[in-house]
Amino acid sequence: MSDFEKAAKDAVEAAANSQQLALIAAVLQAQQLTQQPPAPAPAAPSSGSAAKWIGIGIGGSVFLLTVAVAAVAVAISIAGLTICILVLRSVWQDVKPK
Repeated sequence: MSDFEKAAKDAVEAAANSQQLALIAAVLQAQQLTQQPPAPAPAAPSSGSAAKWIGIGIGGSVFLLTVAVAAVAVAISIAGLTICILVLRSVWQDVKPK
């Protein structure tokens, strides 16, 4: 066998070995991936404590209750003013000379 033939034979064997090594490496990587536990999902950053949100909810509720009571007070005032104007108009019609 000449040196050229021996080199060609060695090259073919090396190529086969490198393919086998690549296959073995891929199998080992797949095994490692299947054996690793899944990474936990990163926790969402905390934007505040629960007490903060409870305080915001209570504050918002008090604000809305205040607005509702003010709206009722305005409605009662308008109704009272309207009745007062109608009564005064009626009295004025009776007092006014014809």
